[in-house]
Amino acid sequence: MIKQKYNIQDIPIGDLQRIGLAKDGILMLDQDDLTALLSGRRTDMLRLENLNADGLHIPSLDAKLSLRPDTEGRLALLLHPIYREPEVPSFLTDTQAEMLEKGDVPNLQKMIFDGEGNPREVLIEFDKDTHEFIVTDTERIQAPDEINNIPLTAEQKKRYRMGEEVETADGTTLQYSGTEKQGIRSDKLALIASILIDGGVSYVLYKGLQALFGKKQDKEHGANYQQALKNMQKDDVKQQSTILAPGEDFDEEASQAMSR
Repeated sequence: MIKQKYNIQDIPIGDLQRIGLAKDGILMLDQDDLTALLSGRRTDMLRLENLNADGLHIPSLDAKLSLRPDTEGRLALLLHPIYREPEVPSFLTDTQAEMLEKGDVPNLQKMIFDGEGNPREVLIEFDKDTHEFIVTDTERIQAPDEINNIPLTAEQKKRYRMGEEVETADGTTLQYSGTEKQGIRSDKLALIASILIDGGVSYVLYKGLQALFGKKQDKEHGANYQQALKNMQKDDVKQQSTILAPGEDFDEEASQAMSR
């Protein structure tokens, strides 16, 4: 998980419209890709067609998308195509860069310094899809409070923010990943994370997760997941019912919403 960084109303809808991912002011992105953009992460690889840039017409282009504030503070849309050669960050040694590129390690932790000498702890990963190094500030990574109704300890949360694998009491293992649009890898195909916000619990269902680095994935969800799913659906029903007018019919389909 990672803290939401941008507001949906600030998304550059015109830029998305120019590349065919918005029409008449309506976004044409799936929810996971939209969440990734708002969290400062990258989308999945998308096929963009009929692009025009700098007087050139590009019939099609495979690229990931992300957002970044421009010099005036407005969000700009960035395209991440497939690069022939990766640009290695200056703070990585040749050996470290090679380890990431070859997939010998899932990530590396580094303490780097900004132009004023202030320290910043970052997590570096390599995106094999685009051949880019991804650098994430660990302070922006938000560890879940619970996974499938099982609380994480302070030590587990710290390890999660450092990009390390975290195993819960029921055997579910997860790991933060900035190269994944959902921000998580796991040994399970799906899991339910929850965080405390303003005294309440907010649930997030993660489906179709990628396997942990170099490991097999268990498609069985387990009893804790099933109970967390029931709690999530029950909480969603309660939240929905509080906004219904007297006599208004409740939409059963809406009660199955898995994230808020």
